[in-house]
Amino acid sequence: MKHEFSAKDKEKLEKLEITRRRGFRLLDLYSNFLNLEPDFIKKELIDELVSDCGVSVLEAYTAVLAAAFDIDSDERDEDLIFENEYLKKSVELLDPDVYKSSSYLQKIKFPTVKRANWEMRTSSYAPFEAFVCREITVEDDLKELPHIGFFTERFDFPSVFENGREWMTVTPNEIETMRSPLSEAHGRVITLGLGLGYFAHQASEKENVSSVTVIERDESAISLFSEFILPQFEHKDKIKIIRADALEYLEKNDPEERFDFMFADLWHDSSDGLALYIKLKSIEKKQKREESSSLVRRYWIENSILSRLRWLIYSEIVGENSKNLSITSYGELVKLLSNESLASIAGDIKNISL
Repeated sequence: MKHEFSAKDKEKLEKLEITRRRGFRLLDLYSNFLNLEPDFIKKELIDELVSDCGVSVLEAYTAVLAAAFDIDSDERDEDLIFENEYLKKSVELLDPDVYKSSSYLQKIKFPTVKRANWEMRTSSYAPFEAFVCREITVEDDLKELPHIGFFTERFDFPSVFENGREWMTVTPNEIETMRSPLSEAHGRVITLGLGLGYFAHQASEKENVSSVTVIERDESAISLFSEFILPQFEHKDKIKIIRADALEYLEKNDPEERFDFMFADLWHDSSDGLALYIKLKSIEKKQKREESSSLVRRYWIENSILSRLRWLIYSEIVGENSKNLSITSYGELVKLLSNESLASIAGDIKNISL
């Protein structure tokens, strides 16, 4: 029998639904913008607005976005809330020097190379071109904010393309989203997924990291890295690469026995990451020994992946085709949908529609 929430809880659910819809609205707007024309905002337009209206570069940029997204805060109360509480809080003017100072970008030089279906080359963001600059942030009321950023000057970054599709990069987003796991990396480190070796490089430079074992299944990716990037590592003696499928490797080799820190980066973004994340959490659940475990496990863009999981579970509970999942109050629902709770139950999920 389906549980009925109390009248007070139903009011809170209505507010949560509004919060969810606003978050989805912003995600949809950004997704279309970034996929179709992320560089349509030009310097000349921003300079004109700054000069004529006496606003900052960031204010001018956000105003252009609001107009492009048909957000009319003068005529629609909902748009006023949406612009002030969502749009304005999710756009960032970035300082290129913060990222150019990365030891990886300072030390590693990238040739233009083609190998089988892979191509290594330098890509760039044009001035005022928008891009995802960090992962989703989540507030206590489950309000979510995606984050896009831009520079006022051209910004170059290394990239690898697979069959013409950008697959591996070292952009401000990668740098930002790896700050936290890199700060925690210690001892014997294992990382699932090679990419351009950014995580491996930064971890190897830490004095408290003794070794970095990289699990990568693609031979061309390993070849490109080993020939052109790894020789430039100051601490390449710490790096060991194992060619293997990460999931198969973990099934056969319990990282609890060999490593102190594990970092998983096997997905392109949260859309293809959720299914893999659930598989990895399932393996973690089987392997983790509560009393003796010292292995720290971290997952790239976990907040963004958990966001996708959050609203799938939410729909299972309160959507049109909701099921009884033994949730008896709004408080229980919010607790269940918290990042901490979702991460703890992800390894048990088997039937949710991804």
